[in-house]
Amino acid sequence: MAEMSIGMEASFTAAVTEEKVRKFLEISGDTNPLHVDDEYAWAKGHPSRVVYGMLTASLYSTLAGVYLPGEHCFLWEVDARFNAPVYIGDELTVTGKVTEVNDRFGFIKVKSQVKNQKGQIVSRAVITAGVNDGT
Repeated sequence: MAEMSIGMEASFTAAVTEEKVRKFLEISGDTNPLHVDDEYAWAKGHPSRVVYGMLTASLYSTLAGVYLPGEHCFLWEVDARFNAPVYIGDELTVTGKVTEVNDRFGFIKVKSQVKNQKGQIVSRAVITAGVNDGT
C-alpha cells in the first residue's frame, strides 16, 4: 500500500473490435438484438449494433488489475454508470485517479471514466480495490 497515493493516475486505450464483441456474446449468452442485429439497432436509432455495456465496464477490471493498483489488486466493487453507447470500431480511453487510500483496511478508491475517440464520456465508475501486499 505504501506505493499507492491519492492523486496517482493511469490511462490506457483499447479498440472495440468485432472479435471482442463476438467473444463477449459467447461468454455472456446475451442475444439481445440491439447487440447482435445491425438492422434492429438501426431501427432503434443507432448507426450499428450497440456494444455490450458490460464489455465496456470490463475495462475497469483492466484499469484496476494492471494499472491502479495493479498486480496485487482484487476488485471489491465497481459502481459504473453508462452515459453513451459504444460501437464496434470505437477507440476507448480509460482513465483513473486514486481518490482514497485506506492503509488500515487495505483498499483504494479510483474515480474512473471511459471516453471514446470523440472525447465523449461513455461511462464513469468508482472502483474500490483491495490491495494485497504481495506476500
